[in-house]
Amino acid sequence: MQPFSLKGKVALVTGASRGLGQGMTVGLAEAGADVIGVGISDMSETRTKVEALGQKFYEIKGDLSEEGAVNKVVAAALEQAGKIDVLVNNAGIIRRSEAENFSDEDWNDVVQVNLNSVFRLSREVGKHMLENGSGRIINIASMLSFQGGLRVPAYTATKHAVAGLTKSLANEWASKGINVNAIAPGYMVTDNTAPLRANKERNEFITSRIPKGEWGTPDDLKGPVVFLASDASNYVTGHVLCVDGGWMSS
Repeated sequence: MQPFSLKGKVALVTGASRGLGQGMTVGLAEAGADVIGVGISDMSETRTKVEALGQKFYEIKGDLSEEGAVNKVVAAALEQAGKIDVLVNNAGIIRRSEAENFSDEDWNDVVQVNLNSVFRLSREVGKHMLENGSGRIINIASMLSFQGGLRVPAYTATKHAVAGLTKSLANEWASKGINVNAIAPGYMVTDNTAPLRANKERNEFITSRIPKGEWGTPDDLKGPVVFLASDASNYVTGHVLCVDGGWMSS
């Protein structure tokens, strides 16, 4: 199992306070990585889980919706941890409205967090990885990287763009020791999906379309993120890995 070991590695995870980000953070720590958690919410629960595994947890408060936040986050991460071997671009927001009523403010907010910050973090951390000749970047895409969804035009547009950005960076950096991939979670039990799960009719429809017959949980991303962060995926780059209970095949 050594190819899956992350012992001695440092991973930076955005949106690490809860949900998918927390699940992946704990998975990386279980594989032996120290973790830099970035977010705007309290991360004490995530810290407790990571430190209980004997790994270090570095906490950085950063609002990725703010201009200039990325450079501050990367500088603080390198100052505290000394290096970044793995970048997980997980932070994201969603706004729901009919397209004809979708505001410019909501559009710009979603694009800023879900796309602009993903590129800027990849670019700035990528510079560090290029100097070291190795690295792993893992973007969090979505089923809406492939489908249109309903009442989420900005989210859908950004998640399509994340899939394209993943492939573009993978092409450019593969020969330089950096693998860039994405994970596309299916319908997961998170804060973002709470409105869907609260809608009985919509929830039943979604569940009926998932071959597994149930929604996923943050723990379901532990294995995929460790695989893409580790030497086990040395020859995998530019790939969008669906973790969806079979949704895309149904």
